[in-house]
Amino acid sequence: MANDRIEKQVLLHASRPRIWQALADSTEFGLWFGMKFDAPFTPGASLRGIIVPTAVNAEVAASQKPYEGTPVQMIIQQMEPDRIFSYRWHPGAVDPALDYSVEPTTLVVFALEDATGGVLLTITESGFDQLPISRRDKALTQNEAGWSMVVKLIGEYLVQVQAR
Repeated sequence: MANDRIEKQVLLHASRPRIWQALADSTEFGLWFGMKFDAPFTPGASLRGIIVPTAVNAEVAASQKPYEGTPVQMIIQQMEPDRIFSYRWHPGAVDPALDYSVEPTTLVVFALEDATGGVLLTITESGFDQLPISRRDKALTQNEAGWSMVVKLIGEYLVQVQAR
């Protein structure tokens, strides 16, 4: 793990359009990621979400429970169907006493590419070196663990929706 970025990969066993829908539809994304949004994802949109426990995995949902109701601000950057979805946000912004809006954001990119046996999803979050030194290490450590959970969640979610 570099000091500025986190990268996680997972091989998904679903079609690129199905995976894209799970990423690009704010309602579906929220179900597996653990967030409820006030609007659809569109490039340039500034969205407010609130943390809600994921509907996909009880263990992860339990770890999200203490943060339930915490607001999250996201700015959608790029949406290239079946290829790239990205947004900016304030990582680890869970302390209601702090004003995170004055801090730089990190960039989260979900990139899809064909791979042997499925579709490779690469999730990259970068820009940690711009965060205040007092929060940088904690945000990086927490999100390193968080993205490890996210790659499991999207895989489990896609298996669950295909089984319906």
